[in-house]
Amino acid sequence: MSAENPGYQEFKLDVDCELRFEIETKDQKATVELISGHAELFGTELVKGKPYEFTTGAKVAIFTYHGCTVHLRGKTDVSYVARETPMIQYLNCHSALEDMRVKSEDNGSNGPIVMIVGPTDVGKTTLCRILLNYAVRQGRCPLYVDLDPGQGSVSIPGTIGALLVERPATVEEGFSQKAPLVYHFGHKSPGDNDVLYQTVISKLAEVVLDALKANKRAKVSGVVINTCGWVKGAGYRHLLHAAKEFEVGAVFVIDQERLYNELLRDMPNFVKVVFLPKSGGVVERSKAARAETRDLRIREYFYGQKSPLYPHSFDVKFSEMKVFKIGAPSLPDSCMPLGMKAEDNMTKLVAVQPGHNLLHHILAVSFAESAEDEVILTNVAGFVCVENVDMERQVVTILSPQPRPLPNTVLLISELQFVDNH
Repeated sequence: MSAENPGYQEFKLDVDCELRFEIETKDQKATVELISGHAELFGTELVKGKPYEFTTGAKVAIFTYHGCTVHLRGKTDVSYVARETPMIQYLNCHSALEDMRVKSEDNGSNGPIVMIVGPTDVGKTTLCRILLNYAVRQGRCPLYVDLDPGQGSVSIPGTIGALLVERPATVEEGFSQKAPLVYHFGHKSPGDNDVLYQTVISKLAEVVLDALKANKRAKVSGVVINTCGWVKGAGYRHLLHAAKEFEVGAVFVIDQERLYNELLRDMPNFVKVVFLPKSGGVVERSKAARAETRDLRIREYFYGQKSPLYPHSFDVKFSEMKVFKIGAPSLPDSCMPLGMKAEDNMTKLVAVQPGHNLLHHILAVSFAESAEDEVILTNVAGFVCVENVDMERQVVTILSPQPRPLPNTVLLISELQFVDNH
């Protein structure tokens, strides 16, 4: 650090090294600039001479295959150069997937469908981003599927979804969120409604596999699937279910040998199961940090990241809203009507009377127009948040990315809440 310019550091990185830094303290910023050589962030190439800004919560790893010089300005909680990284193994995984794509071009089959699995905080989302970026940089157009409702990298938390990736993720904002296919789940953990979670996974898989048939470039490019960090018991069964529904051909297991061995035992022989180390730069997050990230994802949905968005706020009468929740309290089988199973209740549509119960909740705006449609199997158009409830006037005030009126469709309540401090 120079005396004239506190907060300025120069790093000269050797071949296959990585600069890692984290910003944890509130309202801190740091900028990185590539001065010479070549470097990338999670598979996205850095442009020489362009400053990239990072803010609170950033965990950054800038890697170089050839060597480079970078300048770091601002305050970070930690910054260091790592010589040991799994990037070469990750690159080998990309090469293997690329070989499969070349084969599928020759024989007309689907490109590689790969699922990334592992416990919480081992870098699954980061590996997905690296593999997708490398594919796009080779002219591919893969589909990204996110089955983790806890963090939500395709849409907001409480959902699962898919996205066609046509260009590399931007360094600061990630992949373009244009026209994602999103299904409402309404909870942070699959365990809050296992039956619904499996149902929406099956539906998403069906639509994704149909999309591969319809888009030749996507068909060859294949699918990269991100999963949640719950890998035991029912969580493990969800992984097996997703692998079957998506017709997965390869599973990359990060950092857990037990899970790797279980999958070797339970996966069909044609599925390649590969064990990968996690990066030393991966940081475990506390419950509070995960909750903060969820809030941030929802805030970005309404207000944007670097480029600001301006959401609308308007009143809607109770009488103009059709609000439902999915899943009724489960009854013992003895109380069920003849021939009905208790689990049917978990996917049942239950009407919700608007009132204070909606305050701060996220509502998914379904494409389904009435409760008679197959609501749980219908994707959503977007989300609104209930900012205020006026019982006297029988209206709610909602925050919405679109101006009024609210589309005349079904609204699905999520357990996720967002308090707008704008």
